[in-house]
Amino acid sequence: MEHKQFDVAALGELLIDFTQNGLSEQGNLLFEANPGGAPANVLAMLQKLGKHTAFLGKVGVDAFGDTLCKTVADAGVDIGGLRRDSEVHTTLAVVHTFPGGDRDFSFYRKPGADMMLRADELEEDVLKNAKIFHFGTLSLTDEPVRSATVRAYELAKAAGALISFDPNLREPLWNTLDDARKAIVWGLQRSDIVKISDNEIEFMTGETDFDKGAAKLLAEYPNIRLLDVTAGAGGSYSYYKGLRAFEPACKRGGVIETTGAGDTFCASVLNFVLEHGLDALDEQKLHEMLRFANTAAYIVTTKKGAIRAMPSREQVEALLAEE
Repeated sequence: MEHKQFDVAALGELLIDFTQNGLSEQGNLLFEANPGGAPANVLAMLQKLGKHTAFLGKVGVDAFGDTLCKTVADAGVDIGGLRRDSEVHTTLAVVHTFPGGDRDFSFYRKPGADMMLRADELEEDVLKNAKIFHFGTLSLTDEPVRSATVRAYELAKAAGALISFDPNLREPLWNTLDDARKAIVWGLQRSDIVKISDNEIEFMTGETDFDKGAAKLLAEYPNIRLLDVTAGAGGSYSYYKGLRAFEPACKRGGVIETTGAGDTFCASVLNFVLEHGLDALDEQKLHEMLRFANTAAYIVTTKKGAIRAMPSREQVEALLAEE
C-alpha cells in the first residue's frame, strides 16, 4: 500500500468499561474500570502488531478522561486528534457478564463526551494521511459526532484511504432500531472492508445462514471488497471475490469475558490487509487471516478489559504453533 504517515486512523467512542470483578466482603458487586471503546481497541491491537495508528474522538475533562488519554497514548496510538470536553463527562459503560463470557452493556451517555466531537474539531491531516479509515455506528447515533463522522469519511475517502466499518450494534443507544438500521446501511454503502457479527447480519438481512446473509449484503453493497462474519464460539467466515473461507474458533478454555474480542479480530484483519493488500487475496490467505484473527480474539477473552489486554504478534503465533 502507498506510503502514508498512519496505517489506520479510527474515529469514535473512547470510554470506561466497568466490568464485574467479584464480590466485596459485604456481598456487593465489585467493578474494574477498564479503558475501552471499539475504535480505540482496534488501534491498540494494531499497535501491538507494529502498525502506526491515530485516534480521533472526545473525552471529558475529568479523571476518567485523564485515564483514557494516558492509556491510549501509552498503547502507542497518536492522540493528536483526541479532544477534551469541559462540560460533558466521559462516557461510561457497565458490562454485565453472563456464564460463558457473553455480555450486555448499560451506557451512561445522555450525553457522553464521545457524542460531542464536532466536524470542525477533526485533525484533518490525520485523515488525509491514513491508509485505512475505520469507524462504527456509535459515532452515528447523535449530533454533532454524526456530522464529524461523515466529514471524516469524506476527507479520508478523498485522500484515497480504504474504508473499514464495524456496525457494532448497541441497541440501547438508538431511539429506534430503524435509526440503527439506517446508520448501518450508510456505513455498508461506503466501505471496502466490513466486519459484522452474527446478530448484526441477522438484523440486517433476516438470515441466520451466514452464507445467505453474506450473499445478500454483497449483492446489495457491491462496494464491499472483503466481508468477514464473526460468530463467537461458532468461528468466523470471510467472503472475497466469490471465495468463501471458514475457520473454527480457538477453544482452549479459560474464557472470562468477550469484551474486545470482535475489535481484536477486526484489527487482525486490517493488519493482514495492510501487509498483503486487498487486490490479490486467495483462499489460502483468507484462511491464514481468519486463523490469526480467531486466535488473537480468543486470547483477549481470557483477560478483563480490552486496550490493555491485547496480545502481541508473538503470543498469537506461539498459540497457533501449538495447534
